[in-house]
Amino acid sequence: MTKLNFGGKDEEVVTREELPLSKAQEILKDETIAVLGYGVQGPGQAMNLKDNGINVIIGQRKGGDSWEKALKDGWVEGETLFELEEAAEKGTVLMYLLSDAGQKMCWHKVRQHLKKGNALYFSHGFSIVYKDQTGVIPPEDVDVILVAPKGPGGKLRELFLKGEGVNSSFAIHRDATGNARDRALALGIAVGSGFLFETTFEKEVVSDLTGERGVLMGAIAGIMEAQYNILRKNGHSPSEAFNETVEEATQSLIPLIGENGMDWMYANCSTTAQRGALDWRHKFREATEPVFEKLYDSVKTGKETEIVLKANSDPNYKEKLKEELDEMAKSEMWQAGRTVRSLRPKAS
Repeated sequence: MTKLNFGGKDEEVVTREELPLSKAQEILKDETIAVLGYGVQGPGQAMNLKDNGINVIIGQRKGGDSWEKALKDGWVEGETLFELEEAAEKGTVLMYLLSDAGQKMCWHKVRQHLKKGNALYFSHGFSIVYKDQTGVIPPEDVDVILVAPKGPGGKLRELFLKGEGVNSSFAIHRDATGNARDRALALGIAVGSGFLFETTFEKEVVSDLTGERGVLMGAIAGIMEAQYNILRKNGHSPSEAFNETVEEATQSLIPLIGENGMDWMYANCSTTAQRGALDWRHKFREATEPVFEKLYDSVKTGKETEIVLKANSDPNYKEKLKEELDEMAKSEMWQAGRTVRSLRPKAS
C-alpha cells in the first residue's frame, strides 16, 4: 500500500500499481458479479466491470426505464440481463446498487438468494449502518463489503473511457470467507477507481450524507442563491449576477482548485481578490460551522435517514420531487444559467 502523509499523519491507500487490473481479474475469475439495480451507480460500475473482462450480469425490474436503459447499453435479456431475483440467484457477488429506499423495499427478495460464501457489495453504508430502519441484516456466512466511488456513476464511466478514474473508499463490514478484503479491492480496481482509501461503513455514510447536504450540493446551492439574490436586489442584471456567482466559479476557479489547490488559485488571482477572499473566508467559516454541526448531528443520529425513507415511501414522492426540481429549474437564476451556457463559445 502507498502511504500518504497529511500534516505528519500517514494514511495508506491502494493504487492501480499495487493492485493492477490483471491481479484483480485473477481474484475475480471465478465470480459472477450480479449488479442489482441500474440507476445512478449501476450502469457505470457494470459497464466498467464488463469492459475490464469481469463476468457481469444485471438484475433489474423488467419493463421500467432502467430495464430499457440496460437493453440500450447492450445487456441481453436472458443472457446478461435478468429480473432482480434471478440475477441474485445466479450471482456469487451481489452488488446491491438499488436506491437506499429500494434496498429496504427489496431486501426480503434478495436476502433469500444469498448463499454461504457469497459477497454482498454496497456503494453506500446507508442500509447496513441504519439497519434498524432499513431491516437490511445480512446472514453471518457472507462477506459484506463496500466500494464507494466519490462521484456519480456517469462520471465514473466517463473517466474510465478516458483511462482515468474516480477515487473510491472501501470497507469490510464482515469477512466470512477470509477473502473479503481481496474481493473488495479487486472490485474497486475493476470498477475503475483511481485509488482506494479505507474507511468503515459508518464513516462512509456519515461523511457522504454530510457532504451531499453540505459543500457538494446543499450548501453550494444555498450560498449561490443567496449571493445571486443580493446582487439582483441591488440592481445587478441577471447576466451579471449569474456570471459573478456561478459561471466564473464553475468555468474558471473551481477547475483551478481541482487541478492545483485553493492556495494556488488564491496565489494566481488579483491582489484585490486575494485580500478580500482571505478576510471573508473566516467570516463564512464561522457563520457556517454551526450549521454543519447541526447537519452532522442530524446525519449521525439517523434523523436524515428517517427523513429519506419516509419521503421515498410516499406514493406521490416522484411528483413532489419533480415540483421541487421544477421550482429550482424555473427560478430566474437557473433560467439565466441556461442562457449563459448557450452563449459559451463552441469548439470549431
